[in-house]
Amino acid sequence: MQSPLKLGFFIQPVHPPSRPYADVLREDRDAVVLADRLGYHEAFIGEHLVDSAETITSSLAFIASLADACPSITFGTGVLPLANYHPAMAAAQVAMVDHLVQGRLVLGVGPGVPGDAEAIGDLGSDRHRKTQEALDHMCRIWREPPPYRIEGEFYRTTTERSLDPDIGVGVARHPLQRPHPPIAITSIRPDGRGPHAAGARGWTGISATYVGAYVVQAHIRSYLEGRRSAGLSTEPSGWRVARSIFVADDEATARRYAHREDGAHGFYFHVMRTKLARAGALDVMRDFPGQPDSELSIQRCLDRLVIAGTPQSVADRILEFRHDVGAFGTLLYTGHDWSDPALARRSMELVANEVWPRIDRAVYERTLD
Repeated sequence: MQSPLKLGFFIQPVHPPSRPYADVLREDRDAVVLADRLGYHEAFIGEHLVDSAETITSSLAFIASLADACPSITFGTGVLPLANYHPAMAAAQVAMVDHLVQGRLVLGVGPGVPGDAEAIGDLGSDRHRKTQEALDHMCRIWREPPPYRIEGEFYRTTTERSLDPDIGVGVARHPLQRPHPPIAITSIRPDGRGPHAAGARGWTGISATYVGAYVVQAHIRSYLEGRRSAGLSTEPSGWRVARSIFVADDEATARRYAHREDGAHGFYFHVMRTKLARAGALDVMRDFPGQPDSELSIQRCLDRLVIAGTPQSVADRILEFRHDVGAFGTLLYTGHDWSDPALARRSMELVANEVWPRIDRAVYERTLD
């Protein structure tokens, strides 16, 4: 039996650096507010410190700014790069934001990107181990009574000398969700350990927007194997897949907007392709191992990795994609620069109002077969 497929939203975001900063921040807020109004289930927000194209420098601050404007959607950090923070700082900020959004928060975590690591003088450390230690410390801060005495390889947290519980000094705030918000990881490599670890620990996860079909398939398989190894149900609802989607009232408009190399989607894949190539990870954009390099041009990436068309054709392609890679729980509509705000808004509306009812009907009918 196929489980229902939920609709979510994801922004890194990626904008042309030449655009005024205030304008892109306002646009990104408008996109999340629209997703909330349209009934999107989740909104994950990316974070980069030194990147004039990926412009949100604090996912938690951005989410906090939307707490009152979005009464329904569940927010997610996508991701909070824990290696950039002391765990006491991260724990305090996550706890506060969880209260501000009334418990509608998913804690997406990861090691962050090399550019940010260089900026803070941390390029040489093992940021995966550092991230795991930071998360462990945060969970202990939320679980253990003060004063805190937490020692690790990278971090030390203590409030022994300052503790005064009568006036609250040295006592950490806890998140609204107990013991903490749900934890999610992101993944781009087909052989990464993250999906298996997430499954085994009862966490959730996300396959990135720009990875090929075989990578998504490997993530889902590893995640379910992790759950099975821990004696948990092999339920795929905890795995999310981010995809670039664009819907218009006619096929020609959709393809003209989404498949142009000089358009918003073209700029996005140019940025991501360049970053992946520098990291030696361009292979993750392939649909299958050994796919020819000619399939990795910007135009071919747009043709292969952007699902564009009318409501019916997009619904059909999403269902076909899910059939090919395996069942997963949530599809995250990736928000791109609004090079044409009217068409960008219309696409989000069509996905919620016309694409998703078709998908719901198709999934329901398949459960009856």
